[in-house]
Amino acid sequence: MSEPFNVSEDLDQGLVRRVQQGDKAAFDLLVIKYQHKIVHLVNRYVKDPSEAQDVAQDTFIKAYRALGDFRGESAFYTWLYRIAINTAKNYLLSRSRRHSEYEIDVQDAEQVENAPQLKDMDTPENMLMNEQIVEVIRSAIEKLPEEMRIAITLREFEGMSYEEIAEAMDCPIGTVRSRIFRAREAIDAKLDPLRLKRYCDETTRQRKTIAFSR
Repeated sequence: MSEPFNVSEDLDQGLVRRVQQGDKAAFDLLVIKYQHKIVHLVNRYVKDPSEAQDVAQDTFIKAYRALGDFRGESAFYTWLYRIAINTAKNYLLSRSRRHSEYEIDVQDAEQVENAPQLKDMDTPENMLMNEQIVEVIRSAIEKLPEEMRIAITLREFEGMSYEEIAEAMDCPIGTVRSRIFRAREAIDAKLDPLRLKRYCDETTRQRKTIAFSR
């Protein structure tokens, strides 16, 4: 049985070969294809939009210079993600930052496994609770050790497979699974008090409704 055909990866490989043969316009096509994703990824670590743009540009410059050594042993975008992560990490180190800075919107928060749904009824109580959930998730991820933070970001927000994350982070797949598991546990632990509060509030409302109906 033949291997599954991946049109995107096949096109990438074709463009890479053209770049390696001296076709600079082919690299422009790769930049156009991935620039939004790379800026989005970098912005998880570099909060300032203009700085994130600079880091993304540096990523593509480094990729272009290193493309001659790319042998296609991994997907091009995985290889590019690895360069972006390392470039962002080096940038943060150069700024003497202890923690990566990035924003998480409500849509991102909903993707984290085990997180409560954020689309409940738009009551003031639920809206306040939802805001608290987003803030707790944001804070929990920001406080994770760097390698765990990167792994959970690539998995939950970038949608990468464990194999792709292992390639991007240059570590065994078992290490990736462990980091993501521990990250989810840490986030889950921070959410437990809010879950308990929501349960208690809902129980109280139900009791009031029953009492009122009698």
